[in-house]
Amino acid sequence: MQDYRKGGIFMEGATNFRPCSQKTEEVFRQRDISPTAIRLLVARAMYEFEHAFTLANLEDKLDTVDKSTLSRTINLFHAKHLIHSIDDGSGSIKYSVCSDNCMCEIADLHPHFFCTKCRQTTCMDNSHIPQVELPENYHLSSVNFVLKGVCAQCSKGNSSE
Repeated sequence: MQDYRKGGIFMEGATNFRPCSQKTEEVFRQRDISPTAIRLLVARAMYEFEHAFTLANLEDKLDTVDKSTLSRTINLFHAKHLIHSIDDGSGSIKYSVCSDNCMCEIADLHPHFFCTKCRQTTCMDNSHIPQVELPENYHLSSVNFVLKGVCAQCSKGNSSE
């Protein structure tokens, strides 16, 4: 499954990606997002996160950008399926950049892993959310599948956990 970018190209197994400016603008065109300077700046900052990020993380990274501008940009990117949101139970909504073919529909969704030690949330893109048979007249509108435990980085040297 090739759902990650490397240099603007999707590559299986990559954990973070930084598409070049031209590729970012191409992704914007695909998502019907006007490529303003601030949107390109925010997108580039988002691509640099190795894990899911919060609005506060983005504010820290782009401390010269107005908070309301960041919030509006995040909302636009979310509405246009450039990013997806994750409620991992930490008290803060987190975001992660979507793959090119993701439209944030139920079939596009994947589990997330929340590390209880470092509090990082990681997309588990190579796994799929299990299909659940719903009773008659039940209609699914969203899914939030979060696994909790200790990530590989925090587990190093702590094999007793």
